Amino acid sequence: MSFLSTNPTTPTVAAPVQPPPNRLFWRWWRKQSPSQQDRYATLGPLVSVLLFLAAIIAAFWYLRNEELEREQESVRRDTEVVQQQIRLRLVENQEQLLRMAREISLKQVNADQFMHQASDFVRARPELISLSWMQANASVKATHLALNIPMQPNQGLDLGTDTSRDDLYDPLQQASEPKSAFRLARERGQPVYTQPYTNQLATKVILLEIPLIDRSGFNGTLVAEYSLEALMRYLVPRDVASRHAMSLVQINGEVLTSTIGSNSDTRPTFVHEVMVTPVGNGLILRGMGYRTSSKLIGNTLFWMVMALSAFTVWTLMGTLRHMRRRAQIQKTLVQETNFRRAMENSMLTGMRTIDLEGRITYVNPAFCAMTGFSEEELIGCVPPYPYWPKDRLDEFNRMFQQELLGRSPMGGVEVVMQRRDGSQFDARLYVSPLIDAQGDQTGWMTSVTNITEAKRVRDQLTAAHERFTTVLEGVDAAVSVVSVHRGELLFANRTYRLWFGANPDAHSQLTGGEPPMNIFGDDEAVDGFGGLPSQELTDAGSDSREVFMENIHKWFEVRARYVQWTDGHLAQMLIATDITARKQAEDAAARQAEKAQFTSRLITMGEMASTVAHELNQPLAAIANYCSGMVSRIKAGNIDEEQLIGALEKTSRQAQRAGQIIHRIRQFVKRSEPQRQTSRVRDITDAVIELAGFEMRRRRVTFNAVVANRLPLLEVDPILIEQVLLNLLKNAAEAIDSAHMPQSRRLVELRVQTRKNEDGGRVVEFVVSDTGPGMKEEMLSRLFEAFHSTKAEGLGIGLSLCRSIIESHHGRIKAENIYNGSDVVGCRFICTLPVESGAASDFTDTITPPANDLLADNP
Repeated sequence: MSFLSTNPTTPTVAAPVQPPPNRLFWRWWRKQSPSQQDRYATLGPLVSVLLFLAAIIAAFWYLRNEELEREQESVRRDTEVVQQQIRLRLVENQEQLLRMAREISLKQVNADQFMHQASDFVRARPELISLSWMQANASVKATHLALNIPMQPNQGLDLGTDTSRDDLYDPLQQASEPKSAFRLARERGQPVYTQPYTNQLATKVILLEIPLIDRSGFNGTLVAEYSLEALMRYLVPRDVASRHAMSLVQINGEVLTSTIGSNSDTRPTFVHEVMVTPVGNGLILRGMGYRTSSKLIGNTLFWMVMALSAFTVWTLMGTLRHMRRRAQIQKTLVQETNFRRAMENSMLTGMRTIDLEGRITYVNPAFCAMTGFSEEELIGCVPPYPYWPKDRLDEFNRMFQQELLGRSPMGGVEVVMQRRDGSQFDARLYVSPLIDAQGDQTGWMTSVTNITEAKRVRDQLTAAHERFTTVLEGVDAAVSVVSVHRGELLFANRTYRLWFGANPDAHSQLTGGEPPMNIFGDDEAVDGFGGLPSQELTDAGSDSREVFMENIHKWFEVRARYVQWTDGHLAQMLIATDITARKQAEDAAARQAEKAQFTSRLITMGEMASTVAHELNQPLAAIANYCSGMVSRIKAGNIDEEQLIGALEKTSRQAQRAGQIIHRIRQFVKRSEPQRQTSRVRDITDAVIELAGFEMRRRRVTFNAVVANRLPLLEVDPILIEQVLLNLLKNAAEAIDSAHMPQSRRLVELRVQTRKNEDGGRVVEFVVSDTGPGMKEEMLSRLFEAFHSTKAEGLGIGLSLCRSIIESHHGRIKAENIYNGSDVVGCRFICTLPVESGAASDFTDTITPPANDLLADNP
């Protein structure tokens, strides 16, 4: 068909003719060979049947999978509904029990009232077995058992004539789980659930321990006992239980209770597990569904289509059988040819074949490249072969005779071979018999591997190992390596063997007493570390610790890390350095520091001896005056009994005052081992204020003490902290008195408060400030150096000891001048001590005492 142009000036042009699609197909068909035409003609119906069969199977599996997904979603939805029901019920009960515990802690409920409330509470909640009031010593103060507790035929509580079962039931009596939860509730101060266990009524239960805390601290717990079987019976909706099975299991897979009983052998098809909150502790709610039979499998039409398709495929396969045989033979021939050529061209191992007479019948290209001889030069050669070294012909002849007799070693033999250019190389030969298709031996096949480079590397590694071993043998520290899997001592240097012998137990003691063996499986190198890869362990740095070995009486600094041994398995390497001399020096230094602290306290009290004597003289003089006055009035007969008692009471108060002064001094000076304990800041400051007051009054210095209320408790040695504060206060008074300051500037202040440091942690701050002359800046920088003093008669150990004491308590101390513009108007010492996280506050000093204003005048 052609189209003509309508423009008369344009010549007529015919468009190219496009053949129809069927004509193109027939052109392609005629180009094919007869065998290919037969194959395509047969494959057409076969492909059609296979596509139809695939469509039927795909539709079947699609419908089945959709049904399974709906069932799985139903199981998941029902499991989450039951989880929500249990969670809401447990949370609601916990809120009610917290309210009841608060009333008990506030002393608003006694035992009888508790029994009445517990009866109403348990009666409205069938999942509860008991509700108990436990005291701080884990004894039962009151308990109420539910009336509907299931009992076994031979089980029960041994009740006397006057004893109720409520009085004999103890939820903490047998199992260890309640006791552990009781300790956790006491330590954390929060509600704690136990792990599931079997109580004395042979019932699977969990306990809820709610701590009772009042102002004095922990006062017991309120214990609610839940029956797991009742939780499932009352909290699983009926429609959910009718559709799917629900069970409570532990994290290790143990089934605690189930809605279908424990004797069911049918394995569920669909399983969905969720954690039971707020219980936790590995308690899991498991929803289970079971597969239903498919109606599609019994459909007659489906099976008819399947049978018809199978029959069609079977008939079509017969027509392809002869073409497959022909194609198989051709394919096998091509594969054998290609395989032989690929082996010859790609193998790096040299292959050589000889017949039974020793004549070379085949060599591959790798063998030719290895020896430098061509295939034509080697084929047909007989011994001696051209690649045998001239100086080793006898050796090679003996090996060749062994080869012909079939006595070559299975592991191969190392030889030296010679190339065409005369150079030699190391090789390993493996010989095996050559068997033909009839099973007869026709010769020997020899594989040759060039091991020159491998041998060189092996020799270098051997030399490096010897050098490394020599270095380790010369090290003064003990070095050992123990296999993590077998606990076997893989390496120990000379020092280790000298101290401990070849015993791997010493390695275990140095690493903490826990042998590294059996923490992993036989094949897995890291099972005991929660699946961490061995690379993470070997990359981790070594930890350092100090260990004392009693059998040899030595201290060691031990560094251990995990390494990958030469066999690829995980091992632990340990380096133990003898630090006995260093530890002895440290102990000696600690004893000297303790003696210095004691000496400093003696020096302080020696300097204050006259002041203390003056303070003691006042109450003693008052006692003498009261006694002489009472004697005179008794002799005169003008004193009655009430006046006598008043005078004696005043005399007693003066004696108590003198005894208190002596007790404070004795406690301060008494030598004892440093002992940290939980201390009240108020007790420390009271002792310091009383002792420092003597010195302040003697030097006519006004002393103000401002101590904040509700200060946290500190883990310190109170005597050492008192020594620091007393030293700072005494130095402040001496500085004011030595500078002859006027009375308006004779003031020392002690201020104690809490604040946060730069890291955000809480500290207790002690600030000692005075209105003295201050210090020079160059003296401030050396103020805390040992044997550096600002006083002419000073020893220079007071402030140095103060810094050592504060820093040993992980605190800080610093000194600074107080400025008024550019003028120095005093000096300030600031000491901070850290507060332990979670430390309680001292509520016994909430009533602010009157400010300690100690004037220079005598009382």
